[in-house]
Amino acid sequence: MNSFNDAQQEQLKEIGAYLRQLRLEKGLRIEQITAKTLIRQVLLEALEEGRYEDLPEPVFVQGFIKRYGDALGLNGTDLAKNFAINFFLLDSENKNSDAKQKSNIKSIHIPLAVPYAILLAVASFALFIKLSPQNSAESVAKSKNQSSAAIEKTVTSLQTGASRSSRVFPVEVTIELQDDSWLRVKADGKTAFEGTLNKGERKTWTANKHLTILSQNAGAVLVSANNTEQKPLGNSGRVKQVTFTPESVNSQ
Repeated sequence: MNSFNDAQQEQLKEIGAYLRQLRLEKGLRIEQITAKTLIRQVLLEALEEGRYEDLPEPVFVQGFIKRYGDALGLNGTDLAKNFAINFFLLDSENKNSDAKQKSNIKSIHIPLAVPYAILLAVASFALFIKLSPQNSAESVAKSKNQSSAAIEKTVTSLQTGASRSSRVFPVEVTIELQDDSWLRVKADGKTAFEGTLNKGERKTWTANKHLTILSQNAGAVLVSANNTEQKPLGNSGRVKQVTFTPESVNSQ
């Protein structure tokens, strides 16, 4: 039984789809790839479709990716290395994101000083009544209303602050093509775009939690997240996948 983790399963689907797309664009049949790589056709089909359960251990799949990439005229070694590195990065990003979300949830609370402030206000009001028995009923009622209004204002202010601290802003990513490139874009886990964009084209996508871009030619893709300065997604001619989140974008 193979040992693909969740990150490896997802990455396998991305790389397999990319290889299949490039093969079709070159007009090659999978039988031709089988003849060039000496890999059984059933395994190549499983690789293209991301069916990890029909493949051997990840270390062997990495070799398949290298030979498949070489057969398509790519740098198979770099593609295989990128496959292995992305597994580690995706696992780390997921773990860091989960830890950060848990930390944010724990940090949303009403400070311990709040109940003491309320008790102090109530005690002050009671002391005022006790020391001023000569005050009229109208004066006492007015003072009571003012104290209640002050307490309510304090609690409302604290609740509003907690609500603002837990608010999550979406991430907006704009890309501009400096050359042709095949891309796949996922917004909150759903495929928003998959295909080839031509030089000069410009696209924008938004997501609430995370937006992932996979490019065949990362150096041709200029990326701007939440109106930040445009930067290349990666190196020219290289396959690169990058995930943007509200936390990572807002921290830049």
